[in-house]
Amino acid sequence: MNNKIKNILYTSCLAMTLTTTLSSCEDYLDKSPETTVSPEDAFKTYKNFQGFIEEIYNCVPDKEKCNYCPSWNWGDDEVFNSKADGQLTHQIDLGNYRNIYSNGAGASWFYQANCDPAAIGAKRHAIYPHAWYCIRKCNEGLANLDKLTTATKEEKNLIAGQLYFFRAWWHFELMQLLGGLPYVDQVLDATSELTLPRLSYQECASKAGEDFRKAADLLPIDWDKTSTGNLTSGHNQIRINKIMALGYLGKNYLWAASPLMKNGAMVGASTNGKTYDYDTEFANKAAEAFGELLNLVEGGQTQYSLAEYQYDDIYNHEPSASASSCYDDIFYTVNQNYQMPGSVEAIFRGPCDDNRWAAPWNHGKVFGPKMAGVVPHDNVIHHPTANLVEAYGMANGLPITDPESGFDPTHPWKNRDPRFYHDIVYDGCKYINDEGAAKAEVLKFIYCNLSSSATDETAGGMRSVENGSRTGYFIQKLAPHTCNSTDKYYDKAFNSYLPYMRLADIYLMYAEACAATTGAQGKSSNFSKTAEDAINTVRDRCGAGHVAAKYIADKQKFMDEVRREREVELAFEGFRWGDLQRWLLLTEYPYNTKFAQEFERVKSDPSKPSEAQVSGYGKSVIIKRDFSEKNYWFPFPTDQTQLYAGFPQNYGW
Repeated sequence: MNNKIKNILYTSCLAMTLTTTLSSCEDYLDKSPETTVSPEDAFKTYKNFQGFIEEIYNCVPDKEKCNYCPSWNWGDDEVFNSKADGQLTHQIDLGNYRNIYSNGAGASWFYQANCDPAAIGAKRHAIYPHAWYCIRKCNEGLANLDKLTTATKEEKNLIAGQLYFFRAWWHFELMQLLGGLPYVDQVLDATSELTLPRLSYQECASKAGEDFRKAADLLPIDWDKTSTGNLTSGHNQIRINKIMALGYLGKNYLWAASPLMKNGAMVGASTNGKTYDYDTEFANKAAEAFGELLNLVEGGQTQYSLAEYQYDDIYNHEPSASASSCYDDIFYTVNQNYQMPGSVEAIFRGPCDDNRWAAPWNHGKVFGPKMAGVVPHDNVIHHPTANLVEAYGMANGLPITDPESGFDPTHPWKNRDPRFYHDIVYDGCKYINDEGAAKAEVLKFIYCNLSSSATDETAGGMRSVENGSRTGYFIQKLAPHTCNSTDKYYDKAFNSYLPYMRLADIYLMYAEACAATTGAQGKSSNFSKTAEDAINTVRDRCGAGHVAAKYIADKQKFMDEVRREREVELAFEGFRWGDLQRWLLLTEYPYNTKFAQEFERVKSDPSKPSEAQVSGYGKSVIIKRDFSEKNYWFPFPTDQTQLYAGFPQNYGW
C-alpha cells in the first residue's frame, strides 16, 4: 500500500452519480451537474445512497475488452502465436509475474495504469487499482447507514446488502492472486498509522464469508420482484442479489478449503497426494452455500437456469428453432441489437461496455488465422493447447486416456464430447461459410489444413507459427469461426462478455466441495443431489455421457473427473489458472507444459471432418514453465510492501 493506496483507504470521493437504471450496455454513470450532491445529503435518501453504490458497479472490469488484445487465460489451456510474446499470457509462461503491473501489452483486467472509477469504458477499469477504492466506499457507506433516515426497511436492506457483498468481493478478487490480505472492514482514520495485519488466506476467507452471508440474508432473489426494484424493472439483471451472494459465499469457502490454502505452496503435490488434501470444514461450508443456492434454482424460485444446448448444426453454432435459450448467448450475441451476453445462466456480471466497437473490433478477431486477411486486425491469435483439447473426452463420458473410451488416435476427432465440436476448430473443418463472397486470396483457406506439415501458407497451409495455428486447433467457443473477413459475423451486432460466475460453474463447485469430504456420493444437508448428480446435470445439458462407475467408486479418480469437467465446461473462460493454482498443480507435469498437437492427414471428407483419418498423432512441447513454490502467488508492487512491518511481500518476490 503506497501513498496512493493509503490515500485511497483514507479518503473517498463523495461526488455521487445517480441513476434510475443499471441496465446492460448503458452509460448509466453519465451524470449532469444537478446529480452531484453534497456530502451532507449523500446518504439521506435511497436514491442518493444507491447513486453512491453505482460507482462500485462501474469499477467491475470487463475481462475480454480491457485491452486491445486481452490476456485472461493464464493456465495450460491457451497459448498465443509468436507475434504475441509480449502479452501477459506469455510473460506468465516465462515467470515474469511483475509484468502484470505493466500498462503495455501486459495490461489486463487485473491491472491498468489509467484506471478511473467514474470513467465509462472497459479500458479504464481493473481489479487492483479499484479494489482499495471500492473497499473504502463500502466501509464509508456502512458507517453512514444510520443517516439513511427516509428509506423503507426494504431499501435499507438493499443498500446494506450491496455494500457487504462488494466489500467481500473486492477482497476476494485480490486474494485469489495475492493470497491473504489486511481485511479492511472499517473507515480508517487519516491521522493514524497503518497497522492492519496481513491475515492468512483462510482468516481473510472467514471475514469475507461473514460479509457474503450478511449480503445473502439482506438481498432479494430478484430485484424485479421488490417494490424498490419496480422502478427499474427489466433492467436489474446485474444488480447484486441473494443468488450472487450465495454463489460467492460458496466459492470463497471452496477456495479456502483448497489444497494450496490448507497446505501452503509446494512442489510435488501430484506425487505426495497433497493435491487431494482439502480443508473439510471449509469444504462443508462451501457445499452448504452452494446447496442453498441450487435448491432455490431447482425449486423454480429464481430467474436462473442452465441455458439450452440444442443445435441443428453444433459446429456452426446454429441453435434449434425449438430452443427457448441458447448456450452461445452466455458468451456472445449476434443480431440481437448488442444484447448483453449472459442468457439465463450468467449469475454475476459487471456492466457491459457501451463502446460497441470493442467486441467486434478486438475480441471477435483474436481467435482465427491471419494469413491473407482471413481474420483481419492485429496479428495476435489465441490458440487452445493440445492439453486442453485432449481434456475433451468421448461422447460416452470417458476420458480419452481410458482404454475403454473408444478413442482411436488414427481417428482422433470421432465420437468426442459434443462440446468439442462446439468449442474447437480442427483439421478439415470449413472455416469460411460463404464461399461465393470470398476473395480470391482466401479461397485456399476455406477448409482448414492443420496437419503438422501444412506450414506453406501459399498452398493453403494453416500451421504457420506466426499467422496460423501453432497447436493444430483454433478456438471458437467465445466467438464463432464465422467472425472472419468473409462471413463477417463481427459486423452483425456482435457483442461479447465473459461472466464472472454462471450456473454450470455452481454445479461443478458444489460437486467439488462435496467430493472433497465424502466423494461422489457426498451432498449438502440442504440439497438433494450428490456430487455425482451435479456433474451429470451439466453433462446431460450437452448430451455427454455420465461419469463412469469405476470413477465414482474411487474418491481420487472421481475428483480427477470433477477437475476434468471444470476444464472442459469452463474452457477459455479464465478459470483454469485459479484452479491449477489452488490444486497445487502449477508446478506439476503435465500442467506446467503447453503442448501442440502433431499429426499428418491421411484421409479427410469435407462433409464429415470428424471422420478424418490421420497418422503420427501425438504432442510436441511449445513451452515448459520453470515454476517453483513462489509462483503460486503473484507479488505485490514492491513499494506497497514497505510502508509498515505488518504487510510483507509474498514469498520469493
